[in-house]
Amino acid sequence: MKSGNSSQLRLKIAESQEIIYGFFIEIVKKQPPEKVLAEFKQLFIEGGAIAKQTEVQQALYNIIVANSESEFINTIKRCCYILVNNWEASRQHEAIHSLVESFTEPIINQYSHSSTSKRLKSWLKAFINGKEYQDLKLFCAKDEESDDKSKDWSQRYTAYLLVPQYVDFNNSVEQRNAARARSLELKEKFKFDLAMYTARSESRKNSPKNPTTLGDGVLRLIKIILARRGQYSYVNVAEIFLQETRGISYKDFKQSFQEYLAFGLDNPVFCETMNAKLSPKLAKLYEDYHEQVLTKALLLRTCNRVIEYLTTENRRSPSSLFIILLSQGNPLYLVIVIMKIILICKPARVHLEAKIAELLHCYQDYPESECKWVINFMEVLNIALSIYADNVQYNLIKMKNANRSDLSLADLDNYRVFSQINEAINPEYISEKIEEGKPR
Repeated sequence: MKSGNSSQLRLKIAESQEIIYGFFIEIVKKQPPEKVLAEFKQLFIEGGAIAKQTEVQQALYNIIVANSESEFINTIKRCCYILVNNWEASRQHEAIHSLVESFTEPIINQYSHSSTSKRLKSWLKAFINGKEYQDLKLFCAKDEESDDKSKDWSQRYTAYLLVPQYVDFNNSVEQRNAARARSLELKEKFKFDLAMYTARSESRKNSPKNPTTLGDGVLRLIKIILARRGQYSYVNVAEIFLQETRGISYKDFKQSFQEYLAFGLDNPVFCETMNAKLSPKLAKLYEDYHEQVLTKALLLRTCNRVIEYLTTENRRSPSSLFIILLSQGNPLYLVIVIMKIILICKPARVHLEAKIAELLHCYQDYPESECKWVINFMEVLNIALSIYADNVQYNLIKMKNANRSDLSLADLDNYRVFSQINEAINPEYISEKIEEGKPR
């Protein structure tokens, strides 16, 4: 094909795509979900383009006869997220479920005589069997832990699995916005459920469902994380570290950074292992900047790299340091180190969540029974990040029979956890859960 003809073909495909996108952008804002779904299914699932009765059907027909499978997949993918983005914003989750379910229609597998219909169905199957449809199905993941053990256990952590979609600038704006909104909604839900559980569980009255898989042990875990108070709390130590490293050289910063990560960890074996593995990596990291003054950009880049050292460095398998540190039994120490990184560099949290998603992909094909140690790590990480969120405040309150001035782990039973939720959490969700919790 000549280059001129090729350019004309690409232009015609692009024009056809814009017609289809414009059609769904218009009707999703004006029509109820049932009507929009009917139009979507008629066009893409039932082969409406074959009839070529309308402008939008002609547009899809142009893409089919151009024999560009990749552009067809791009088209249907973006159309899905135009709908998902709008329905997510209006909290019409059932419509999203129906959209995802439309790709299981039997007509997709029925025999067709028409060559264009055959091509359409072949491309639909390629979409369904590809990563694009798996990403779309994440928007149907249950908010709560399912009792069905046949379900993918990693769906409990959909808030993380959605992150790669909204940090990938190759995805459409609609997909990125929808993934960001849904991920945030799930994180806020977990924070609220955890706060409600801790607030009511120790009273044993109308105790809500535990949002973790840790059982009653979650309360003691929260107390352990909160036990560092006053001058040596994780937040205060992070602030002191940032003040003390302001204006120093990057080389000196890296040495102080490693000391900061190990500070306060009451596990010598863990600290020795972490230092032994991190030291050579940090020594070589960005050596060209050693004599330069630390900047916010360099801090972010360094924190991102260390997060990779602690999770996954190649996107396909867990890092050796992740495996070694978790093999020592208690995931809390690794979580504390990760949390300390986020406390000195909040922008690094997005990179952390993307790395956690990659870790989940490493293990999600294994049965839950073989992934207990990874699941425990995920649960502890979720709790730690929720405790130090901006919109929830946790406090340990000494009870009347606690007469020791210094809080130790042995003394935790004499303390109660109190949580306070700020208005930043979605008010509609809070209202719904409060109504559910009222006695009937």
